[in-house]
Amino acid sequence: MCAITACAQNTLPATKIKTLAGQQVAFNAIPALSENVAVIVSFWATWCIPCLTELNTINEQYEERQKQTPFKLLAVSVDDTRTSSKVRSLVAGKGWPYDIYLDPNSDLKRALNINEIPYVMVIKNGKIIYQHTGYMPGNEEELFEAIRNN
Repeated sequence: MCAITACAQNTLPATKIKTLAGQQVAFNAIPALSENVAVIVSFWATWCIPCLTELNTINEQYEERQKQTPFKLLAVSVDDTRTSSKVRSLVAGKGWPYDIYLDPNSDLKRALNINEIPYVMVIKNGKIIYQHTGYMPGNEEELFEAIRNN
């Protein structure tokens, strides 16, 4: 976790990631990241149980939390080329309303100096306002508090 003044990385890299449709997009050019709404960016993988638990927990609260404070969620899979083929079917099965991106070579993950997943950050107006590594039940409360307070 970090306050806006304590974030070591507070500019967004132009690193290319892929949509589920296979289109490449520069991370800093994703339209949601420049809007005046909080954007949760969750780095996850199909094999990471805490990642899936966190995204499922957020999904369970998604509609209610949207009513309180609108936000968007970008889920960036760091599955490598061997396991990234599982992302589309997993997401479809979960029914997640998130925008899903692929970072199969972990280029974005490295550009943001992320060492472990799950890793969550909140971006608002193009600036990182919150970061957190790992997941334990209840962490989503801290995440939503960061959204409400910014």
